[in-house]
Amino acid sequence: MIRSVITGTGCYIPTEVKTNRDFTIHNFYSEDQKRIDTPPAEVVEKFRLITGIEERRYASPELNTSDIATIAARKAIEDSGIDPETLDQIILAHNFGNVISHTIQTDAVPSLASRVKHNLGIKNPNCVAYDLLFGCPGWLQGLIQSDAFFKAGIAKKSLIIGTETLSRVIDSYDRDSMIFSDGAGACILEYMEVPENGQGILGCSVQTHAVDEAYYIYMDKSYFPNSDPRIRYIKMKGRKVFEYAMKKVPLAMKACMEKSGVQIADVKKIFIHQANAKMDDAIIRELYKLYGYTKAPDHIMPMNIHWLGNSSVATIPTLYDQVLKGLDKDHQIHHGDVILFASVGAGMNINAICYRY
Repeated sequence: MIRSVITGTGCYIPTEVKTNRDFTIHNFYSEDQKRIDTPPAEVVEKFRLITGIEERRYASPELNTSDIATIAARKAIEDSGIDPETLDQIILAHNFGNVISHTIQTDAVPSLASRVKHNLGIKNPNCVAYDLLFGCPGWLQGLIQSDAFFKAGIAKKSLIIGTETLSRVIDSYDRDSMIFSDGAGACILEYMEVPENGQGILGCSVQTHAVDEAYYIYMDKSYFPNSDPRIRYIKMKGRKVFEYAMKKVPLAMKACMEKSGVQIADVKKIFIHQANAKMDDAIIRELYKLYGYTKAPDHIMPMNIHWLGNSSVATIPTLYDQVLKGLDKDHQIHHGDVILFASVGAGMNINAICYRY
């Protein structure tokens, strides 16, 4: 049997720590550009109770999105032991390209994937490098695309990266800005012979809802009065996103397991996009309800959002790498374990992958 197998992982966690206390000196404004009268400290505490976030990491000024992607990629390559010249693809998921510190302009020409290939010194012209824009589920979509390329006979070995510096596209006057952070995660995916019940991707599901849902996450001007309307920041209709995710993500996860021939009792770990701790907990509860369970098993879902925040496409590969490397003392993965990956983000897009470790 031939399957797509993750043979190496790596991540980069930025060094600049931004705590909730740092936001208590901010003045926050609403969508109608009116100052929120609630004391900032109360706004921040309510935010913590809802999201679970206490800290987040920002990239230092001299590093760009493609720089931190390169660091994560090098670690994944080293972990896998491959020769980077043997790569057939570099798939890089992001949403905003390189944004130079203290500016707001996106730079995605050349593509970030091409920049990473350049940084890695890969000379092989048959190593095709391209960017993938799919919202927060982008890294998982990269795995899904690579798996499809493998099955089509086009490639056998890929480097898949999720990288973002959201701190450079946030509106500091918007309460939702406290959610976002920076980071990068990467893996090497190889198409290889495995035993009948061996490791690899077992199946996937993908959806896009773009009628009422298309603009739940969007770009718009600052909430600060008289702000320059030409400068746009990431915005989110938080309640809409929450309700959408609660309704749609568990169904997509269930569909993925059904396609993969996986029973819910077989799943040992669920790696879900680190968007909001309360939302993630609720999604997992709803998933298990679909199977008649009153609650999810203990220790089924690793989380690092409390200290890393939401780094979009980087959350799942970073979390997965940390668990594999033993950096999460509460969670371990053993050979033969079935893992469920799932993510949701702008589009609105959802995807899920069943994987046997």
